[in-house]
Amino acid sequence: MKFTRRNFIKTTGAGIIASRLPAFAADSNPDNSQNPADSFKLAIAGYTFAKINLDQSLAMMKRVGVNYLGVKDFHLPLDSSKDVIDQTLAKMKSFGVEPYGVGPIYMRSETAVDQAFAYARRVGVSLLVGVPDVPLLPYVEKKVKEYNIRLAIHNHGPDMQLYPGAVDVWKEIKDLDTRIGFCLDIAHSVRLGQDPFEDILRYIDRIFDFHIWDVDKPEKAGRCIEAGRGIIDFPKFFRILRELKYNGTCSLEYGKDMSDPLPGVAESIGYFRGVLAGLK
Repeated sequence: MKFTRRNFIKTTGAGIIASRLPAFAADSNPDNSQNPADSFKLAIAGYTFAKINLDQSLAMMKRVGVNYLGVKDFHLPLDSSKDVIDQTLAKMKSFGVEPYGVGPIYMRSETAVDQAFAYARRVGVSLLVGVPDVPLLPYVEKKVKEYNIRLAIHNHGPDMQLYPGAVDVWKEIKDLDTRIGFCLDIAHSVRLGQDPFEDILRYIDRIFDFHIWDVDKPEKAGRCIEAGRGIIDFPKFFRILRELKYNGTCSLEYGKDMSDPLPGVAESIGYFRGVLAGLK
């Protein structure tokens, strides 16, 4: 049977899963919903919550049962004191959420690089999702070695000249420390007219994080839509990750209805889990 959204809903009940996600129990464990063979984690990228505060964001994560958050600086500023960071981490823990990384952080000077790596260390994460200017990469490499913190460079498709696609990232990092890699945004790759699955197969050893969201058309005008309603083949995506034994994070970055993201986040996370449950 061909895998379509309609068949998926018939065979797995994804529509029911998505509709009930907001009522998940507070102590739900998302890892139990994945195949034990999967070593990657479902997470949420902080940009998803750009228009709501941290408390609301954490409450939404608890309702959909996702435990891992990519922390953005609008929820935890780069210049936060240790006390503020400790208080924020304690609040996250009270919701059953932990940071898997920070960023994306844009770095346009050595001072900004210093600040970003010091911030990641204070937050206590080993992954910094960043967008450093190309001339700064030798300095970034020094900081990666000094802090032993991985840097995952985020591609931005046709919206930015800096690192639009995976190949643009690779040509700048291929000879650098292997702790410098990708946060591969597969929807931006599609909007650029590129094949993200080829990128995954080519660069998997240097991919530390994925930003995953669905898109309605393969062009710059393509916009975010609930996962499973757009054009990205998520069954293929997750099947590849499973076969390659990817052990990083897959972070939903939902950019539609950002003032009220819960329905779309719930549907998307429910769809991802249904796809994973239905894979053979």
